[in-house]
Amino acid sequence: MSVINIILLSILIVGALWTVLTRSLLRAAIALAFTSAIVAALMFRLDAPLAAVFELSVCTGLISVLFISTISLTYPLSQEEKLQHMQVRMQRFRWLPVIVVALGIGLSLMTVKFTLPALAPQTQSDMRLVMWDLRPLEIFGQVVILLSGAFGVIILFKEAGKK
Repeated sequence: MSVINIILLSILIVGALWTVLTRSLLRAAIALAFTSAIVAALMFRLDAPLAAVFELSVCTGLISVLFISTISLTYPLSQEEKLQHMQVRMQRFRWLPVIVVALGIGLSLMTVKFTLPALAPQTQSDMRLVMWDLRPLEIFGQVVILLSGAFGVIILFKEAGKK
C-alpha cells in the first residue's frame, strides 16, 4: 500500500469521525461531502474512475446540496437543546474513536489472500471515449439524478417561501 493511500485513508477516518461527532448539522453535511470527496480520490487511486466520477458528482455534489438545503429550511435548536443533544451524542459515541482506531490497526495486521478472475481485455483506454461512446446510458442516468436533485431543491425552496 502506498504512502498516499495511507494518508488518504487517515484523512478519510478523520473526516468520518468529524461527520459523526460534530454537533452542527451544517458542519456534518460539509464533513460528509469532504469524506465522500476523499472516497472518490481513493477510487481514482484504485483505478476505478467511473465509480469515482459518480461518487464525486452524486454523493459529494448532489447529496450535499440536498442536505444543506434541507438544513437551511429547518428551525435552529435553542442553546439548551443543543447542549442536551450534544451530551447524549457524546455519551452514545464516546468509544467510537477508540473502536475505529482498534479496528484499523486490527485490519491492517490481517492478511487476506484471494484471487480475482481475469478481466476482459480493455478496448478503450481514453476515459472520454469510454464515457461518451461505450457508456451513454450511465451518463443519461447521472444527468437524470442530478436534475432530479436540482428540481427537488427548487421545490423545497418554493414550499418554504410559501410558508
